[in-house]
Amino acid sequence: MLFASAAFLVCAGLSDLVSCSPVRSRSSYAVKDSHHVPRQWTRIGQAPADHVVKLQIALKQSQFNELERHLYEVSDPDHHRYGEHLNFDEVNDLVKPADDSLNLVHEWLRGHGIGEDRLSYSPAKDWVKVSLPVAHVERLLNTKYAVYKHLDGTHLVRAPTWSLPNHLHKHIDTIQPTNSFFRAAPKKSTVMPVADDEKAMYDLSAVQRIKATNPSSNLSVAQACNVSAVTPLCLRTLYGTINYEPKVPGKNKVGFTNYLGETSNRSDVFLFLNQFRPEAAQVAFNTFQFRIEVIANGDNQQTPNNATQLAAGKDLEGNLDAETILGISYPTPLIAYNTGGSPPFKPDDNTPTNTNEPYLVWVQYVLAQRDLPQVISTSYGDDEQTVPQAFARRVCNQFAQLGVRGVSLLFASGDDGVGPDGSCFTNDGKNTSSFLPSFPAGCSYVTTVGATKNFNPEVAAFDPRNGFVSGGGFSNYFQRPSYQDAAVKPYVASLGDQFKGLYNKRGRGYPDIAAQGQLFQTVWNGTIRRLDGTSASTPAAAAILSLVNDSLLAAGKRPLGFLNLWLYKRGYKAFTDVLSGAATGCGTSGFPAVGGWDAVTGFGTPYFPKVRAAALNSH
Repeated sequence: MLFASAAFLVCAGLSDLVSCSPVRSRSSYAVKDSHHVPRQWTRIGQAPADHVVKLQIALKQSQFNELERHLYEVSDPDHHRYGEHLNFDEVNDLVKPADDSLNLVHEWLRGHGIGEDRLSYSPAKDWVKVSLPVAHVERLLNTKYAVYKHLDGTHLVRAPTWSLPNHLHKHIDTIQPTNSFFRAAPKKSTVMPVADDEKAMYDLSAVQRIKATNPSSNLSVAQACNVSAVTPLCLRTLYGTINYEPKVPGKNKVGFTNYLGETSNRSDVFLFLNQFRPEAAQVAFNTFQFRIEVIANGDNQQTPNNATQLAAGKDLEGNLDAETILGISYPTPLIAYNTGGSPPFKPDDNTPTNTNEPYLVWVQYVLAQRDLPQVISTSYGDDEQTVPQAFARRVCNQFAQLGVRGVSLLFASGDDGVGPDGSCFTNDGKNTSSFLPSFPAGCSYVTTVGATKNFNPEVAAFDPRNGFVSGGGFSNYFQRPSYQDAAVKPYVASLGDQFKGLYNKRGRGYPDIAAQGQLFQTVWNGTIRRLDGTSASTPAAAAILSLVNDSLLAAGKRPLGFLNLWLYKRGYKAFTDVLSGAATGCGTSGFPAVGGWDAVTGFGTPYFPKVRAAALNSH
């Protein structure tokens, strides 16, 4: 230790010599972050030294507290700045790192032979990115990478514990991919095969009776909806958008995300719209009204799936999202973001492979865009405890940057209630019984959507045929924000000691709202499939809220932006309360639906005429 200190003193006077930097960076390393490997993953061997990782270094944002202040002010209907969202440059000024942070990171990287010419940056330079072989990253972070295999057979290259020089700890929030085992799994469940005598109903040639042949005929909900087959006509009738004509399509836009090799097959989308929203069918092949943006080698295969892809259900999720949104919000332009990252890793394949965190790739991409859709739906998530807390917080903060720019981010609450039976244990090495909150559903800067079924009345969704239960709960990472106190505190108090020790009573509660999410008609591979999940409810809610934004923009007002302050102060009155059902799971009855906010359906489902009026009256 004496020798290292002496060497550092000698270099202090020669700071311009790169050869001195390694002494400083290697003499005082300490663990920056450590995360237990989730029980679904097993270490199968050392990572190949030449496997290439695109390292992403998150520098501390210099004024995030100030950005959060702006977010709450422009999102609060009682504040004089309500709706005055920040622009691209204003946000970047608030999140850019301090000069000292950037300089110290550059110095550290140079000391490891990584010059600035090899680096790329986010627009605010709060993320520094560099592609390196595993062997180099291991030296840089004083760690060891290994190959881990999931129960489903997929692989990741990860390092559960990693370190930094002590002087950099306060300048760097997180570095990934290292110890995050997050997998952006779609929140959907495919319904079990229907009985033979029902199959004809779901054949494309036999659904004319459900087709929206005369949507202006003021059908009742009972006439438009079928409990066995939810269609756009049903959703538009139930939620009151049926007679609304968008006024500013193009100025108003809506988006959704695809991950894990998913895209939206335009031919299937055409078949769906032609059957259920005929006037919108031409949009399926219109690259202005339905645009697909490919990010980081994301998939956009428009040819038929091969046998392996069909067996895996490729594009079920992507089709469900596109068909649901276009079926409700047409002719509002739709943008699909197809993001690559985290493909299967073959331990015996030395070809450089991208093992990035997909949410991180996507959110950095959209934050670099000046023009964004006003609502973005995401139907993917994972157990919160698969994500290191530091990484989860940083990603959540990225979502706040979108909110303050006027973007409403909707995330699915999950499909396992409070957690799947038999899996409800902590990931801290203690294996304590616990409900399993979802991420990013528990982030305080997003709006989380649960699912309902039935119509008069709607109830919390569950399907015993496939185990689907609408998710809900309380985050262990994010404390309850003050905007939730009036609604959530009484709910927690009403539970008493029920579920004591299984959830965080002070955590951010979710979902915030809900929508239909069971037995959605979806065209896939040219045929009708029925799908359950908050993967269905989330795009449905996004489409309805997008129409609210259309009305606001047409009236010369600002879009809704980050919804939650408005929702918890005023907007909740425009939602239909759901009073029955529960987020069952973990061998328990789970959180029940009650009057007011609850941890399975939030404030309930949107009724467009009321939500629209409430939004217009808030400005």
